[in-house]
Order: sequence, then structure tokens, then C-alpha cells
Amino acid sequence: MGLHRSDLPVDVMSALSAGTVIPAHPLALDSGRKLDPRRQRALTRYYVDAGAGGLAVGVHTTQFEIREAGLYEPVLSLAMETARDWTERPLVMVAGLAGKTAQAVAEARLAASLGYHAGLLSLAAMKGLSADELIEHCRQVAQEIPLIGFYLQPAVGGLPLNADFWRRFSEIDNVVAIKVAPFNRYSTLEVLRGVVDAGAEDRVILYTGNDDHILLDLALPFAIRRGDDDVIMRFRGGLLGHWSVWTKSAVDLHARIRSAVASGVLDSDLLALDARVTDCNSAFFDVANNFKGCIAGCHEVLRRQGLLEGIWCLDPEETLGAGQDAEIDRVYRLHKDLSDDDFVAANLDRWLA
Repeated sequence: MGLHRSDLPVDVMSALSAGTVIPAHPLALDSGRKLDPRRQRALTRYYVDAGAGGLAVGVHTTQFEIREAGLYEPVLSLAMETARDWTERPLVMVAGLAGKTAQAVAEARLAASLGYHAGLLSLAAMKGLSADELIEHCRQVAQEIPLIGFYLQPAVGGLPLNADFWRRFSEIDNVVAIKVAPFNRYSTLEVLRGVVDAGAEDRVILYTGNDDHILLDLALPFAIRRGDDDVIMRFRGGLLGHWSVWTKSAVDLHARIRSAVASGVLDSDLLALDARVTDCNSAFFDVANNFKGCIAGCHEVLRRQGLLEGIWCLDPEETLGAGQDAEIDRVYRLHKDLSDDDFVAANLDRWLA
């Protein structure tokens, strides 16, 4: 057995359990589409100073192609080293895990050796396998590192996964959380049903990955029936590509939601922000073009702020969708108060040093 959830530092497990902001870390490239270490470090420093409670590295927003490019270990190592050098605050460090079983197990083993606390397991490479085969794959990876399940939306390569799958997944001892990101309310409820059916609601922590419904996922209780009783489930934090931009504002919003939930008073002004945050996401994630520019759109926001030099992705075909630049202009104009441009401008030189 590799790293078990019982081995995790108490302060890290406490932060994960309480719920926190975990940005999905982008990849900084230069004009030759090579890793730009200076700007990659700057991004990590930005997230730490913005108040993020963790980082997710090697995930979809980091580009799954880092593996073929030989960048998986360098990028994970750089994020870990930068975070440790920049702060003594405990951070929940999450490594993306992908590929067939042998690859995912090797990545999990590497991530644990680098000091990562959990692995976010993508099943996109497992298309066509039975539920039994998928669960066995998850069990083998869980032997190496605590797992965060990942319901990746089908539009960007995810598999449809029903409540029975999530029940069996939640029964795996070394599962600590699930990132629920199907961008679909019915499928979101399937995950919650699976966790409740497994009796794992006190052990498996829910993180929203529904970038189209962030605020309400975090604010609302979910009543899931078990027998004749309701089990009340809540999303405690978010692990989001959307939170790779305007992160300081995301941290402030998450704190505001948590305070409102604790007080039992969800005011209409707070709830009304859900539509505005989702409107911003529609531009950043290129919904008009079926998410074609979802990574490049986040890059564009970071480029406008000076954190990235350009929007380059490893795949030259991965760029802004038709009309996406104008959409980003639109949401910047309408929702500038949700940005953190001033915070970035005040600290950029320090992060790039």
C-alpha cells in the first residue's frame, strides 16, 4: 500500500474536509510551445497569494498532453517546489492522474513521491470498459494515493457514469473526495445518490467542478433519499478550471458563501451572483463553440492580466473559438467587479521575479 488517507497531515485533511478553493493549474508555455518556468512559477505564486487552499496540477486545465510532451513530472515538481518555497501555509496538493491502469498507477506513485496528497482520477482513457473493469482500475490506483473521483463532462471526453458506479467507487477505502463536473444536474444527482447509497457521506467530500453552476452548488443543500429519510449533502469546496482565473475573487466569494451557509441566511444578492458567474464562465469556457476554447479562454484572461505571455497550448489547434475573444470582452465589461485585476497588477512583478 502506498499513501493512505490516514497518512495525510491533519491540517491538510482538515482543509480538504472543511472545503476550500482549489484552482486547476494552467500550463505556461512560451511562443515555441515549450514550458515557461518563470511564468509557471508566477501562476503558482498567484494562486497561493490569492488564498487558494490547494492546487490541482496535471489535470484537464493543465492539458492532458503534458504526458506525451514529457512535462508531467517537471510540471508537478515545479508546482510543488514553488508552493513550498512561497508559503508555510498547508495546501491541499492534488495531482491529475490519467491513462490506462499501468500509466495511472505509475503517475499516482510518482505524485505521492513528490509530496502530493491526492490524485484526481480521469477515466477518459477507459472508454468501452465495463463498470467492473472501471472499478478495478480505480481500486488499483487507490493502492498508491488517496483518490478524488472525477466526473468529467462528456463534451470534453468524460464518460457517463451512473449512481451505481459512484456507489461502488465511494466504497473504496482510500477515496477522499469527488469532483462532480458533468455540467448536468441529473448526472450531478447521480453522484450524490451513489455516495449516499454507499453510506459514505461523512467520508467522501463533495467538490463542485460544475463551472456552469458554481455558486448554487456551494450554497444549496441537497436532500438525497435513503429509505424513508433525507440525507442532506453539501458541496464543501470547488476544484475548478474557472477558478484558474480571477482567483482572489473566487476565494472571497467562497468565504462569503460559507459564512451565509453557516448563518442560515442566503440573501438574494448572493444568490443572484450565480447567473453572473455563469455568464463569465460561458465566455471563458467557450460554450458557444461546445467548449472548444475552454483552456485557451482561461489563458486569454491570464494573458490580459500579464501572468501569461500568450495563450499557446501544446496542441496548435487548441485556441480561442470563433467569437470567443469578443465574448471575453463582453463579460469583462459587464462583470469587471468580479475580476481581480487590481490584485494581480499590484503583485505581478513580485510573482514574476
